[in-house]
Amino acid sequence: MGNDKILLEGLAFYGYHGLNQEEKILGQRFIVDVSMELDLQQAGKSDDLNDTVSYSAVYDDIREIIQGPSVNLLEALAEKITQAILRYERVQAVTVRVKKPEVPLKGSILEYTGVEIRRTS
Repeated sequence: MGNDKILLEGLAFYGYHGLNQEEKILGQRFIVDVSMELDLQQAGKSDDLNDTVSYSAVYDDIREIIQGPSVNLLEALAEKITQAILRYERVQAVTVRVKKPEVPLKGSILEYTGVEIRRTS
């Protein structure tokens, strides 16, 4: 596996995920960063979308997951996203970070809480 990557960073969506009932009713913003590892040499030479992975298609997959059915954990969201991306046969590995910004935690507000997972095909 080479060092080539496709990066999608700072994807923001509104979803209804979390352990607390308020999160499932009121919803909140989620920020997603993705790093897909794949060989981009042929795409660089051919300038042909068929030799890479469509950013637009991956964006749509992520949007559907975040805006889709509620889950309790950020870990579950991240896992769903990684599995969707690994369905693209060119992707050899993927790292997904899911962040929940401005989370109130007993007397303070964090910039975000989040999880990051990496999976290989």
